[in-house]
Amino acid sequence: MFLELRRCSATEGMENRAFENDNGEGLGETKRDDELTVESEVQGQNVFGDSEPKNDVIGDNVELVESENVDDGFQDDKSIVDNHRKISPVESVASSLSDTDSGHETTGENYVKTGENYVKTGENYVKTPKRVKKVNASCADKIAECENSASHVNHIAPDAVILDVAILKPKAQAQDEVYQLIRADNLDRNGNPKLHVQRPVFNQHNLDENYEPSKKPAVKVKEALRKKVSKCVCSLGCFKGFLLNLFPFFPIMKSYNIRTDLPGDIVSGLTVGVMHIPQGMAYGMLTTLPPVYGLYMSFFPVLLYCFLGSSKHVSMGTFAVATLMIGSTVSKGFSLVSQDSSIPILTPNDTDKNTTNPLANTDEMSDEELDIRLQFAMSVSLVAGVIQLLMGIFRLGFVTVYLSDSLIAGFTTGAACHVFTSQIKHIFAIKTARYNGALKLVYTYIDFFSKIAQTNYVTVLMSLVCIAILYSVSTYINQNPKLKAKMFMPVPIELIVVVLATVISYFIKLETKYSVPVVSDIPTGLPMPNLKNFSRIPDVISDAIALSIVIFAISISMGKLLAQKHDYEVNADQELVAYGISTIISSFLSSAAPSASLSRSLVQERVGGKTQVAGLISCALLLVVILAIGPYFRTLPNCVLASVIIVALRGMFLQALELPKLWKVSIIDFAVWIVAFLTTVLLDVDLGLGCAVIFNILTIVCRSQRPYATLLGQIPGTDIYRDIRVFKKAKEVPGLKIFRFEHSLFFVNIEHFRSLLYKKIVNPRTLKITQKKRASKIAKANKEAELSKPQTQIVLSENLPDMPVPMDSLDMELHTSSNQISVNMVSKSVRECPPDLDFHTIILDASPWSFIDSMGVKVLVAVIGEFKAVGVKVMLASCKAGIRKMFKKTDFYKTLDNTKIFVSVHDAVLRAQFGDEPPPIQNGLTLDHEDANDEDDDSDTDSQIDIHYADDDVGSR
Repeated sequence: MFLELRRCSATEGMENRAFENDNGEGLGETKRDDELTVESEVQGQNVFGDSEPKNDVIGDNVELVESENVDDGFQDDKSIVDNHRKISPVESVASSLSDTDSGHETTGENYVKTGENYVKTGENYVKTPKRVKKVNASCADKIAECENSASHVNHIAPDAVILDVAILKPKAQAQDEVYQLIRADNLDRNGNPKLHVQRPVFNQHNLDENYEPSKKPAVKVKEALRKKVSKCVCSLGCFKGFLLNLFPFFPIMKSYNIRTDLPGDIVSGLTVGVMHIPQGMAYGMLTTLPPVYGLYMSFFPVLLYCFLGSSKHVSMGTFAVATLMIGSTVSKGFSLVSQDSSIPILTPNDTDKNTTNPLANTDEMSDEELDIRLQFAMSVSLVAGVIQLLMGIFRLGFVTVYLSDSLIAGFTTGAACHVFTSQIKHIFAIKTARYNGALKLVYTYIDFFSKIAQTNYVTVLMSLVCIAILYSVSTYINQNPKLKAKMFMPVPIELIVVVLATVISYFIKLETKYSVPVVSDIPTGLPMPNLKNFSRIPDVISDAIALSIVIFAISISMGKLLAQKHDYEVNADQELVAYGISTIISSFLSSAAPSASLSRSLVQERVGGKTQVAGLISCALLLVVILAIGPYFRTLPNCVLASVIIVALRGMFLQALELPKLWKVSIIDFAVWIVAFLTTVLLDVDLGLGCAVIFNILTIVCRSQRPYATLLGQIPGTDIYRDIRVFKKAKEVPGLKIFRFEHSLFFVNIEHFRSLLYKKIVNPRTLKITQKKRASKIAKANKEAELSKPQTQIVLSENLPDMPVPMDSLDMELHTSSNQISVNMVSKSVRECPPDLDFHTIILDASPWSFIDSMGVKVLVAVIGEFKAVGVKVMLASCKAGIRKMFKKTDFYKTLDNTKIFVSVHDAVLRAQFGDEPPPIQNGLTLDHEDANDEDDDSDTDSQIDIHYADDDVGSR
């Protein structure tokens, strides 16, 4: 039995033939001087399906014989001509011109007529001469043209026929004929390439026996540990390699080009440093700490990351989502502490008498309150850094796979709502209470609108002007494609707005005359190291876990995006180590956990940043601000910093525009986005992230528990099987059901697998009951018929020999009528469908199964046994090595032999259709059956041996 595939390419299938002349002379020998002889070297495969070359006669003078000059390797054209060519085409033509034999037809054309057989010449296929015609002597002046037009074979493929043939046709005409022949012989009716493949039908047992697959070496724990320990060699080279891996900055500096790289790093470093100043002060407010702590976040972590990080373009420091999560943790922790110890949070100068309200708000805070807030901020930063460091050491960067793009987009958009809400009060200069937990935004807006009458119109007007300027410049200038190429660097509009607002506020006295809240005093100098990060660790562990994962997910996403653009690799585990170490050290210096900024990273890359040197330059600029320039920003209004933040949130809010596209692509991803957004907005930031992650995992579990399943049909004329619900031309194979379960089979989905299998095919339990009832009714009817008509006689069919029929080779079918009982003896070699069914075999396509557990094997055993009880065979196809290994461990082959497991669905279909062996011969009786796919007979019925029982011959029984 052979499997034949009819999809074929146009470059395969040349016939394995060679040529010699009528006299039986060797290749290259001439019959007469006036005739041409074709010589060839043959490789390849017979396109006509013959395993041996044919001896057909082409024309009158050329005969096909097996070539003795077979070369299995490649050689160039010149070697072919030198080794096998005895005469040149022109010499043969010249000899023919000298012969005036009148028995040959002459022509004045410079080429010969072609026959009906094809050979390969040059790069194409052309027709060979059926009978070589004599060239008129008057055409001697065209010999040179013939010589120029003659071409010889070139090697194309190792399995192609290689011929050295003199072609006297014009090249253009030969090319046209070649293309027509290729299309005619190697394209189907639709013009698609065909490919002919013939091989035996393989079950898994045959394949393993014939090709002896190697087993995967078993990994032993002792050997693995010994191998790991052997690599731990204490040497100078090993220590040097460890340091280079820990500090990627130094390997990068080895290839640093000062002339080409340094100018770009200087420009981008100054640009990003200018952006750090307003953003650091603004985002520092989100942590519920004074703005100067945002400048610390823009200096210490950035400096450390430049030496430890593997990304060349990421800008670390303050980021809205990270600072908001830190501020939420600080507010929640401070509220609990203030409620327990009754710490007043209002300054002595505040005239508000309600000093017992722990949620009252003020823009200034006492030293005691600031100390408590610093404890929570630094504690959550320290724990987040430790978690990131441990994840990097143990190579746990893969955990971010549970944070899909849709989840991050929904979460950051929801967090942007919290950021906007925290800054809107500065726009209107309204003091609101601080809320935490579920419905935090709802309570905040209720409080905000209840105090809307307290709006300071000066801050509103200044905020609107700042927002308009920031938006216009960033949209129509910095992001204008036409102006980007002409600008040396983006316009630092944030810094310009901050400087102008500070100067205007200083000269107009906005703080005293118009009661505009300002930044107030900014201390100069670097903060002293402290141990505040140890004081509140037990209270912030859960918040730190969420913070560390969010920071890593956002930062590594931006790092990989820029690395892919500039063709270098970012090591996720090294990035975790870099985030962890920089965060841990910074927490001792009053700096909260840093994160990569999307806007600053894009600007750093766009203005020409090449390496981490740009971060060092920005740190130098921030150091100048912290040490000297900081106090000059004392009169900067808070509403200006709030305007900078609100404009920066525009990109996050625009992520909602992707929802229509996400709905069309994947409803599940759309649902994840919505859930992440709503839970983050309605609940708090940390609670929203947790709920979004849980929902995302549940979608994975649901898709694993209830995967798609379908019946497959065959694409006519191919070995391709596709979903009959999707591919309308796919037809089910008669007598077979091919079932595909689109997921691995394990404990989560085994019941779903069984229910879908029974639903789409048949429930064997119900069928068994039906068959028993049917058999009982038939037996009862036959018994009543026999009792009521005892005179019924039995006559054997004339086409059977008068001998006992061996029952082990035949199946019997009994049919009754009013006066006749027909017994059909059916060959067992052709599979019959069980009663009440239109199929006899179920093929389970296991190609989507990546693994199977013990419970999955138990379900397979139960299913196979149930179908076997009702007369239906079960076969498996395309089982992977890991699945077969599990079968062997669980003794599955006792239920289903490995000969019933096939390498492909088509192998299983052929075996199910035609059986394992040819029809048996019993006592001289041949049990023939008709091939269901016979071209001469489209009938699907089997040849049967009929035994008729009539009323006339009772005694013959």
